[in-house]
Amino acid sequence: MGRVMTDKSQHFQPAFVICVAVLALTAGGMSLARKRLGFYLDKEPASLKMPLDAIDRTSLLPYKVITEQTIGNTEVLDALGTSDYIQWVLEDPRQASDSAVRRAMLFITYYSQPDRVPHVPEECYTGGGYQRLDTEDVKLAIDRAGSHRDVPGRYLVFGTSGVRLTAAPMQFPVIYLFRVNSEYAGNRTQARMALNRNIFNRHAYFSKVELVFNQSFSIPTKADALDAAERMLGVILPVLEAEHWPQLCSPNDGGVGRNKKRKD
Repeated sequence: MGRVMTDKSQHFQPAFVICVAVLALTAGGMSLARKRLGFYLDKEPASLKMPLDAIDRTSLLPYKVITEQTIGNTEVLDALGTSDYIQWVLEDPRQASDSAVRRAMLFITYYSQPDRVPHVPEECYTGGGYQRLDTEDVKLAIDRAGSHRDVPGRYLVFGTSGVRLTAAPMQFPVIYLFRVNSEYAGNRTQARMALNRNIFNRHAYFSKVELVFNQSFSIPTKADALDAAERMLGVILPVLEAEHWPQLCSPNDGGVGRNKKRKD
């Protein structure tokens, strides 16, 4: 009996009582902060204003939607982590018929309640047997309606060895970026940082916009691929911002075409 009393008495030692008090105050403080200061650590889903596959095709002109692809493999779809996506091939009729950037695959994914940032091309294509030949963080110069904005993105080049069995090039560039709670991020690390610092919004989301120049037998140069991507994103991003992505406040809130005009 005396031993039992001694063991229980340890729970009333000053150090133990202080620890319990600190934990209780911390929990109470976080709850109070959420109520009074508007902190939201557990996010609620942020739904698209309109489904991605409902994009008005005429709003993408001069680009034409050539094909609309769907992912039939359930394992691939599970790995993607969302059913909100489009995978379209766009054509720019202003380019020469044999241009390596006349056509590009547009791959957009949307995550309404993100707890991670999955499925980046670095993992997707290498998992499919391709080798990553180049990686570079870039600033994409997006011009729209006389306005200019530099948007962070990532430029990659993938390749394969062996005998070419299809008309696809043995090397092709991929350019992608994220939209996270009304700001842009150029890679997965930046996207995670944007999600983590978004403590004042009840909701959260992120979306990935990816362009793949693998629709031609020829291989585009880096300069040509980036120029084509900037032109295409200058049309696509404003449509997504205005018609599809939720409007959430962000510390670095900014949309394409909302910044100052380019200085000559």
